[in-house]
Amino acid sequence: MSIFGKIMSAIFGSHPAAVAPGGSAPAGAAPGTSAPAAAPMAAVDVAAIVDKAVAAHKGEKLEWRTSIVDLMKALDIDSSLAARKDLAKELGYTGDMNDSASMNVWLHKQVMSKLAANGGKLPPEIKH
Repeated sequence: MSIFGKIMSAIFGSHPAAVAPGGSAPAGAAPGTSAPAAAPMAAVDVAAIVDKAVAAHKGEKLEWRTSIVDLMKALDIDSSLAARKDLAKELGYTGDMNDSASMNVWLHKQVMSKLAANGGKLPPEIKH
């Protein structure tokens, strides 16, 4: 599963209307299958889901609203530089991958934008 697919799965679960970027198959659907027709889904409250995940990381202060690393840590997804470079490639990053600060900012914006485009309801302070 792609890294973004893991993020989608962690937030949306197996909701039948969740769509992976660039495709119409729902997250978690078997290749070559399509989801049954579903009623329009209510927006998934990303903050509630990620805040709950953060709460499970007792003693760690995770600023997922501004940090891709903390978002990935909260969702128990590998947040290493190598994993973030893979995510950047997956999402089409064209900047310098050795400038991890700029890449991280771009990744966070892209992930938030794609979550919103796939039915994620984001808090107003998150710009996407």
